[in-house]
Amino acid sequence: MKAVRIHEFGGLDSLRVEEAPRPEPKAGEVLVRIRAAGINPVDWKTCAGEGVAPRLDDPFPFIPGWDVSGVVEALGADVADLRIGDAVCGMVRWPWGGGGYAEYVAAPAADLVTKPDTMDHAQAAGLPLAALTAWQALFDMADLQAGQTLLIHAAAGGVGHVAAQLAKWKGAHVVGTASARNEAFLRKLGADRVVDYNRTRFEEAVSGVDVVLDGVGGEVQGRSWAVIRRGGVLASIRGRPSAEEATARGVRAQHVSVHADAAQLRAIAGLAGEGRLQVHVDEAFALDDVRKAHEVSRAGHTRGKLVLRTG
Repeated sequence: MKAVRIHEFGGLDSLRVEEAPRPEPKAGEVLVRIRAAGINPVDWKTCAGEGVAPRLDDPFPFIPGWDVSGVVEALGADVADLRIGDAVCGMVRWPWGGGGYAEYVAAPAADLVTKPDTMDHAQAAGLPLAALTAWQALFDMADLQAGQTLLIHAAAGGVGHVAAQLAKWKGAHVVGTASARNEAFLRKLGADRVVDYNRTRFEEAVSGVDVVLDGVGGEVQGRSWAVIRRGGVLASIRGRPSAEEATARGVRAQHVSVHADAAQLRAIAGLAGEGRLQVHVDEAFALDDVRKAHEVSRAGHTRGKLVLRTG
């Protein structure tokens, strides 16, 4: 099969598109013919030796990518819930295995759910990691409730644009920071207010929010403390918040790292199937263009998601 592999940690030059052995599904696994693979920042961070690279045992040659959408082509032993020909998507073998940047992957059946009929493979490939991150930050960590106000930094990005939709489904009031070009996009997804970070300092426009979802980190995170009410929550997916600052402000704060959760992924896919959740694909790249795709992702101005088309 054709796959993107790295043989050592490094930059864009470490990415090689080459022939690789097609995997065989073991017990509890299925072989998926991948149609699209989602691109996430953790992909290129891991290729550079950061991200989840420290968790990998004897990784080389390593096929990056955890988000996939495709069709089941073969079953390993003891697989009862999937059939050959099923269209599926999932975050596979997180965080150790990878394997999504390829034409095929052997993945645990438990990592996969039926692809929502409302999404094509490119959209479904962009769903799992971003949506699970948003779900776990908003609902598991922050316990976001109907009627509360949520401020999302990087609201038009991969996690942010999904988080806005999940929060509206929950009944929250959603404020997002984004560039002016993304205001109409976010309002269409349900955002109640959009603050253009190029023209307005958000702390001068927003106050007393219940939850901040920080997808930026750095000085933006530092400025966010002032807008959270006492007893509120800072959920960060970029950088670990200061425990001392949180205590001083009377705020609960935590860095959120995504983890696999089959029940949550089924719920997310169900919302997508009902038309309550969309994934915007900003650009889809051929597997051969993986270096360009990572360049675009690293630039940090993607609206929604980037994906690789593998077949």
